[in-house]
Amino acid sequence: MKSRTEPIHPPIQKTAYSILFSISFAHLLNDLIQSIIPSVYPILKENYHLSFSQIGLITFAFQLTASLFQPFVGYYTDKYPKPFSQIYGMFFSLLGIVVLSIANSFYWILLSVCLIGTGSAIFHPESARISNMASGGKRGLAQSIFQVGGNFGTALGPLLVALIVVPNSQKYILWFVLAATIALGIISKIAFWYRDHLLMRTAKSALVFQPHHLSQKVVNRSIAILLIVIFSKFFYSACLSTYYTFYLIDKFHLSIKQAQFHMFIYLIAYAIGTILGGPLGDKFGRKYVIWFSVFGATPFALLLPYVNLFWTDVLMVVIGIIISSAFPAILVYAQELIPKKLGMISGLFYGFAFGMGALGSALIGLLADHTSVQYVYFVCSFLPIIGVICYFLPNLKK
Repeated sequence: MKSRTEPIHPPIQKTAYSILFSISFAHLLNDLIQSIIPSVYPILKENYHLSFSQIGLITFAFQLTASLFQPFVGYYTDKYPKPFSQIYGMFFSLLGIVVLSIANSFYWILLSVCLIGTGSAIFHPESARISNMASGGKRGLAQSIFQVGGNFGTALGPLLVALIVVPNSQKYILWFVLAATIALGIISKIAFWYRDHLLMRTAKSALVFQPHHLSQKVVNRSIAILLIVIFSKFFYSACLSTYYTFYLIDKFHLSIKQAQFHMFIYLIAYAIGTILGGPLGDKFGRKYVIWFSVFGATPFALLLPYVNLFWTDVLMVVIGIIISSAFPAILVYAQELIPKKLGMISGLFYGFAFGMGALGSALIGLLADHTSVQYVYFVCSFLPIIGVICYFLPNLKK
């Protein structure tokens, strides 16, 4: 008879790649819908004579809605898992698309992005838990597969907006209802798998994690450091994603459509970095990947405001690959620090990331109105230097 002190073995031993790729594709469609918002900013700015401050407030409303609910959703589903909650989240996003396509004022635009943000807040914590459940112990790889779907969706958004919406009108945003409908079908099948495997779980923390021996003080300090890193990364990323098309139009006199294609190049590089971040963290230790990812982008970020269009693309590719590799490692590192609260930690870090993006977009919009978009890129180029604080993280690599 086995001793009670022996570790409980996880019920799922093999990596469930079919589930990982399904949830990744659902993430692609979810973030494709989200990426519509910044992609249509030039159209909305022109149609409704919006200022950069109002553009920043739209991003702030979206990101704040997404960030505010995520930790609470994660905390609640840690105690009471809800396999079908993602379906409700996608309905919010679908409704947001419809409202955005017919919005005729600043306040209707705010309502639409809040609906999409609410859908995102419901989607991410449970999706991160599902990817962890299906990982079979390959946590970094699972997070990379999950997150790269979102990155590719974010990259496809500007391209599809440039091809479908820009040549026509705002009402053509309604075509993206198709993405939400497909996502609903995929999420429904995943929900049944999730429900069945919840019955096999005897302990949340026993699923894939091994305990560490760090004190609570060290754990709290490490979480604080990771949140500071998130601040640096997503404040800078808000500058790159929200205002990059305006930067290209202002500095290099490109059309909206041309600028969207350059945005697509950057976002594809961002997706590639996400693929690399998780497996590299599994192999070499997450601390080193986090440190390199945030602090390593510094020299390229500092050069960016001074180069021509060709080298802007080159530097944005390098920055995108380096800086995006951090988040899978950050999230899994945080989950390993507090393994019994996967939903809350996932919600906290996704929520804080969205929140920093919201705050960054709003403040950067104000700065751009009072100075210029090019000056904003000069100021924000110093943000990755904050990543040096990763030196103080404990190394969890065995």
